[in-house]
Formats: sequence, structure tokens, C-alpha cells
Amino acid sequence: MGEGLYLRFGEGLSEEANRRALALAKALLRNPPEGLREAVPAYGTLYLEFDPKKISRARLLRLLHGLPQEGGEGERVVEIPVRYDGEDLLEVAQRTGLAVEAVKALHQKPLYRVYALGFTPGFPFMAPVEPPLRLPRKAHPRPRVPAHSVAVAGPQTGIYPLPSPGGWNLLGTSLVAVYDPHRQEPFLLRLGDRVRFLEAEGTPPPEPPPLDLLPEAPKLPALRVEEPGLLDLVVDGGRFLAGHLGLARSGPLDPYSARVANRLVGNPEGALLLEIAYKGPALTALRPLVAAFAGYGLAVFLEGEEIPPGRSFLWREGRTLRFRPRGRGVRGYLAVAGGLEARPFFGSASPDLRGRIGRPLRAGDVLGLGVESPVRPGRAFAMRPLPEVFRVRLRPGPQYAEEAWRALASRPFRVARADRMGVELAGGEVPGGEGLSEATPLGGVQVPPSGRPLVLLADKGSLGGYAKPALVDPRDLWLLGQAWPGVEVRFVALREEMDFTH
Repeated sequence: MGEGLYLRFGEGLSEEANRRALALAKALLRNPPEGLREAVPAYGTLYLEFDPKKISRARLLRLLHGLPQEGGEGERVVEIPVRYDGEDLLEVAQRTGLAVEAVKALHQKPLYRVYALGFTPGFPFMAPVEPPLRLPRKAHPRPRVPAHSVAVAGPQTGIYPLPSPGGWNLLGTSLVAVYDPHRQEPFLLRLGDRVRFLEAEGTPPPEPPPLDLLPEAPKLPALRVEEPGLLDLVVDGGRFLAGHLGLARSGPLDPYSARVANRLVGNPEGALLLEIAYKGPALTALRPLVAAFAGYGLAVFLEGEEIPPGRSFLWREGRTLRFRPRGRGVRGYLAVAGGLEARPFFGSASPDLRGRIGRPLRAGDVLGLGVESPVRPGRAFAMRPLPEVFRVRLRPGPQYAEEAWRALASRPFRVARADRMGVELAGGEVPGGEGLSEATPLGGVQVPPSGRPLVLLADKGSLGGYAKPALVDPRDLWLLGQAWPGVEVRFVALREEMDFTH
């Protein structure tokens, strides 16, 4: 379980504060201490996530005092051609009282600084936007913003590298890709760069296809996918120390069940296994395997014989495993002794689906073993029961506000939508808001001005500008990995407060 700490070097848009945040992040990431999970700079903040079992908060703070406080980065100037055809261009002109040509000219006037990368891989947060164009974000984010969209929000401008949700005001389209995982250097822009926009005509680059992390020819072929399920992903423990680039943490959405599955077959925690959601695949063993399933909402059958969750079993060559939806919950984990084989991208083989890294399984895929492991079947663990009402412990967040806290803790909510990015809740408005973008903690309860709370999960954006008045206790995040639309969620307020600032 990780803990979080925000270092704040200044308020508002401060280049000096940003230089200090970038300098500390760069020094930490050059030689990260054991237990550091993330170092994500933004405008005047640096968010640190750490494992308190490996490094204490006090020791981490002492370490920071010995690191450089000023940036020594060289500043490049990068010119980016833009076709001004954004969906909100006319609305921005109307709201500002400017002609369209004046809006375009004002957007091109500054030499912007890249204050942060995040939200999605390679998304550059740049400032300062000229005051007349400083419009607030949308009250609630769009479900899909087109790739390469150039947008503004308050004093910030940015470029959406790939299709994603987003609440910024869309002005145009970049004619160069700021991120492509297939390039030797996936990220066009670096922290501290200067950027100038130039109006141009032309065709934007195509969206990059997913970067496949599964080997074409596994060394130890183990499983063949006869039929895919709805969302079958090969995951490990997750991607750490890459949030400053906007890469998703990823990894298992229910880490408790993933740990159980790996333990059942003798694998270390974080060994590659298969996450199965909603409706599972049909898988045929290509060699004798010892396997185990842990999770909820799925029944498992080996050639018609039901395999109980929480028990390892012998999976003979040529036999096919199938899954059927059953009961509460939506997600489970299939582990095989020796783990699965996949290649890492920035330290992890887990997919970042929004970042076009990895992909779900397809019919005909062959999965390989990581190593051969002589483990015997028959180990069993009792699974935790999944409750009818999800009672989730809540701690104060970085934008704690008493009114929002009371609204969250005093009423039941229903899950309106759930995916790997987060769980959106319905049940009454919660006071929210927005500000300059900063790192988003795992489990953060994000509340935009619309008042509809969203709990951020493993595939969340690494940066965001909506208020985060509360944080789900890390011990309960596994439960939200099993959430489905309609399930009731009740927040239980914890008395102890977490100090997010220093």
C-alpha cells in the first residue's frame, strides 16, 4: 500500500516554483530510493508516492533536503504546426467577444513553457495562455476528445496525444504527434521545453496502433486463445516511476485477487497473469500446467468440470478452460505456475490501453510461460466474501473541504459507470471545483464542477485539475475493482487525517 505526499513550492503559475519541482523530480528519478513509487511534478507541486514499509516519510523528507533545488535543464524551443479547426473555436470566440482570427492570433502569441507531462502519455501542460483566452474547463468532461486536439483551460494549453475523455476547450489540431509508443523516443516534448504554435494547413498524423507486448513466438508456449472474452489483459504489478511521463500505473484492478492467484501457484507477487473481466475467454493448454483462479463474478469450467476459485489445479495439455458470468463482481485473475511472458515498456508489461501500449487478447493468440516451475496443484485459500453494499473507507484528500466531505460520507451512492480508469458515482451532487493541474493519487475522489464524483483507479490520468476532496483508503481499492453499474457504495469516514502537503 502506498502513501502520498505533495510538496508545494508556490501558488498559481510560477516558473520559479516549477523549476524547483522539476529539479527535485529529476534528481529523484535519476537514482530513486527503494520504496519510491512515483515522482510527478506539475506547476508548483511535486507529488511523491512511496511504500512506507520500505521508506518512511521522515527519511524521504530528509533525503529531499540533500537534493538540488534548482533546475539545470536546457530549454529547447519546439515549434508545433496547428490547424485551427477545433470543435469549440466558435464558442470560444463568442464567449471571449473576439473574432476567430483574434483567438488564433492570441493562442499563437506566447512562447509557452512545458510545466508538466501527464493526464495521458505525453500530454503537455503548457502556460501561460493570454488572459482573454483563459476560459474554465467544461462543467463535466467529454467522454471522447479526438487525438492531436489542441485545447485551452484557464491559463493552460495542451495537446491530447490520443483519444481520451477531457474537459478542455478545443481550438484546433496538431499536425505533429507529441506521443507515439513506436518511436525510439516516444515523447516529442520534455519537461521545461518552450513551445511555439504556428498556424498551418495539412493532415494530422494517424493515431498509432497499439504497441504489442506479447511475443510473436513464445519461448514456452502454454495457452492458445480459442475465443476472447470482453477484456482479457496480461498484467503484472503495475508501472512505477513513469507517472511524470503520463503513463498509467495499470496493473491489476483488484490487486487482492491477483495476489491470491499468484500465491496459489507459487509465483512471486507481481508475476504476469491474466485479468479477466465480465465474460471470460476460452483457453486451451498447450502443455501441462498448474493454474489457479481468484476473483468474483465468474464461474470457471475445465472441460465441463467446475473449478472453485481460490484453489490451484492441474490443467492437462489439450484441455480447454471456459468462464461464465455468475454472482456479484466482475473481475478475476488466472495465474499459471511460472507466470506468463511479455516484454516490458517503461518497466512494466501491463497494458496502458489509452496510451496504445499492449492490447486485450484476440482469438489465435498464444501465451507463453515466463519460466518452467515444478509446482504441485492442490493449494487453497479462502476468498474474502464480496458484500452486497460496498462500504469503502475514506480519508481526507489534497483539496479537503468540509462540505464535500459531509456530502460524501452522509449518503449512499450508486455506481453509474465503472472501468479501469475509475468508478463514477450517482446519488446527489458533491461540491467540487477545478484549479491548476497536479498529480492525481490512486484512489482519489475527483469532483468536477458538475458535482458527480469519480474514484480514480489504476488506468487514471496521472494529472488532473479537478478537486480531490477525499481519498479512498488503499485497503479498499480492491473492492472498487469489482464494482458494476448499480451497486451501492457507502463511504465510511476515517477520523485520522492524512497530511498531503509539506
